[in-house]
Amino acid sequence: METWKALTPIRRIIKYTLVDEMRHKSFVSILVICAICVFLIRGCYQGSYMVNGQALDAATIVRTLSKVTFHIIATGVMVITALLSMRIFRNERNEGMQSCILSKPIARWQYVIGKIIGLWVLSILFMFILHSIVFLTTSINLKVFMPEYLVASLLCSLNLLFVVIAVLLLSLLMPDIIAFLSVLGIGIVGFMGDGIAAASHSQMAQSIVQQSGTGTQSDLTWWKIVYYLWPKLLGVQQLASTLIEREPFHGLGSLYPLINILFYCLILGVLLFKRFENEDVI
Repeated sequence: METWKALTPIRRIIKYTLVDEMRHKSFVSILVICAICVFLIRGCYQGSYMVNGQALDAATIVRTLSKVTFHIIATGVMVITALLSMRIFRNERNEGMQSCILSKPIARWQYVIGKIIGLWVLSILFMFILHSIVFLTTSINLKVFMPEYLVASLLCSLNLLFVVIAVLLLSLLMPDIIAFLSVLGIGIVGFMGDGIAAASHSQMAQSIVQQSGTGTQSDLTWWKIVYYLWPKLLGVQQLASTLIEREPFHGLGSLYPLINILFYCLILGVLLFKRFENEDVI
């Protein structure tokens, strides 16, 4: 009974957050524009593609292009999620809504959890709608049924949770736009790091290192530490995209990106709760 009473305020804040954000014309406009752009991509699936002089079959084309579209949507929604999250505390504080809510028998931790879940659910719905358009396009028009595409979309929702918590925390410590740019920078550096790591493991890079006789394992220790500790946003996307290609599972090591992002969500969540407890609400 006590648990149900504690959850009731959280559910109300989640509902208020969803309704308040969805009624903004800017949000609806962005969703419509993104949906139209994704829908127009369907023309790319109907072309003929050649690799090494051989024509690719329809299923290969659909899965390859769907994988590219998957990454574009997942990355774009993370940016939109950061934009939605960066001003929510400040706007509610300036409008007096924050003090109105907290003047009622609602604990600060309940308010923060409600905001996190509300923004997270909204972002998941946004991304799921766009991915569903791709799924329906491939299923109905191209006769290629990929239910794993939607599963991969839900798996990427962990990245959205990280973005929500990180931006909310940083928005309490610095100006909103700086908080947005900071999280954007974290994502860009992570994407670049994964790209450099992938390139360094290529056959060409390995042959260059062997010929030059440089780049010993010890020289890369500092880089490996930073690389493995950095938020693995792209790693989660890549893990999710393996479902689309139906690639084999490579052991527990492939789950590290999920563990990495989940760890960051927990740590940043604790810091967010502690910081908001000390926040002045006028």
